[in-house]
Amino acid sequence: MKKLNVLVLVKPVGGEITPFDGAALEAALSLDGAEVTVLSMAPPAAREVLTSLTRLGPMRVILLSDPLFAGSDTLATARILREAIRKIPYDLIFCGRQSTDGDTAQVGPCLAALCGVPALTNAMEPPVFTGKTVSVRTRFGREKAPLPALLTFERFTVLRAPSIFSRAGEIEVWDNRTVGADPALCGLEGSPTRVLSVKENEGGRRSCRFITPAELPALLDELAGKGAREEHYPEAKKKLPHIAVIGERPQKRAAAVAKRVSVIRETAPEAILREVKRLNPDAVLFPADLWGRRTAPALQAALGCGLCADCTDLKTDGKTLFLYRPARSGNVIAEIRSVGLPLATVRCPEPSGDRIVAAGRGVSAELDRVRAFGDSLGAEVCCSRPLVDDGLLPYERQVGLTGRTVTPSVYLAVGISGAVRHTCAVENAGAVIAWNPDRSARIFDCADYGVVAPF
Repeated sequence: MKKLNVLVLVKPVGGEITPFDGAALEAALSLDGAEVTVLSMAPPAAREVLTSLTRLGPMRVILLSDPLFAGSDTLATARILREAIRKIPYDLIFCGRQSTDGDTAQVGPCLAALCGVPALTNAMEPPVFTGKTVSVRTRFGREKAPLPALLTFERFTVLRAPSIFSRAGEIEVWDNRTVGADPALCGLEGSPTRVLSVKENEGGRRSCRFITPAELPALLDELAGKGAREEHYPEAKKKLPHIAVIGERPQKRAAAVAKRVSVIRETAPEAILREVKRLNPDAVLFPADLWGRRTAPALQAALGCGLCADCTDLKTDGKTLFLYRPARSGNVIAEIRSVGLPLATVRCPEPSGDRIVAAGRGVSAELDRVRAFGDSLGAEVCCSRPLVDDGLLPYERQVGLTGRTVTPSVYLAVGISGAVRHTCAVENAGAVIAWNPDRSARIFDCADYGVVAPF
């Protein structure tokens, strides 16, 4: 029986591979009899990290490193990886959902489209093979695809530790003489997205009034039914002639910067591509949800365009669309311009109940109490990303940059530190109440009311 060839893509960040890539590699190592190859596009300094992976078991490890590759955006990166992959036998390509420095989740689906293979994104467990197909449970449900295929993985497991008796092996280093990528499509010059500026993210700031736990019930009664902040985007003085949106949710954002907005229904990438070519818009906007993050990169690959992920603001001078997205875990806002047709996934507020109680890592051991508290208020219980990553609550409950953007009348954050990647998703809440024993926690900078006490 032919052995399964599994190619695992990893990206070292901060001296280690990301936990999402670690889950992908663990899934590959868990497959009986699989031939595993690790491929990483990174600077020469990544050699030590990649060499340490050779202690985990028999595998081939390849480092793609060339000054020509520096500064590549997601499309340029996917193109370089495609050229390298053409020289490696594979039945499956595994990679993490996203890197922890970029948070775009674009390279995997874009690479799948460039390679002409199906993409199953956001896998939650090791895959199962039946003949010539692969099946896996993803955030979308149980999905199946023919081989070869590409799978991106959530942080559903952790990468094994090496045996104390194992020894490090050799890794291969390929520069572009081996890869053979078109130099014009590599690095900064080959990247259609251009970062124009970066500034500190000051969004979501509110003036906090501190109260005691005893005052909270009366405050909640006072705030009940007051509604969320209205979804409002400043009208551009000069607008682009025409923007196409995928689905109805990005319409308001598009209307603020475009004279005409065309709606394309959420469907297969091939059908969207045909409509985009027929309409010939000045930009295309997708919703920044799981479906949008999976589908937009396929259009990016087909059109050879730049794709800006998770945009929170759009501006234009009537000729160019300027895209703004949180970066570096939301701590900064990057201003981006696309060469050619701009594509973007944009943050769209989702309908919410009147009240949401959201739990953070600070109350991870008290989830039963948080649920009971939420039930007593008639509130939906949600959470920040760490609780989803730790498997304590499902992804559907995650609020934040890589989760939901919510608009309740009252958002009560319990045990949440207040990282920008979380608070950027509650900016349209009517009132934000923060409950945290640490008065210096950033969450209070983004709250209308604060409770400084243990939960």
